[in-house]
Amino acid sequence: MHNEVDDLLTHISHSQQQMSRLLDAERQVVVRMAQIIHELPDEEPRFDGIPGILEGSGQVNKSIVAYLNGIADLQEAMAEMLVRVVKETAYPEEE
Repeated sequence: MHNEVDDLLTHISHSQQQMSRLLDAERQVVVRMAQIIHELPDEEPRFDGIPGILEGSGQVNKSIVAYLNGIADLQEAMAEMLVRVVKETAYPEEE
């Protein structure tokens, strides 16, 4: 039984590491996009006027929302796995 729990924890750990790597990559993209937006001049830039700026800021907002949704999914997955592990360790089946 302990070997099964150990294997489960190893698998959970590996999957969490992979999700963490994906979220970190998304975070880096969002951070870089925010840096680019921060570097834009305060004056109106010359790329399609206000509609172009609104479209660009909308895309940045979508990226931020996607990143936050990814973090929420990661937390939910971690909570589900933790519940399973706690149930397995609290009530071990007889072998």
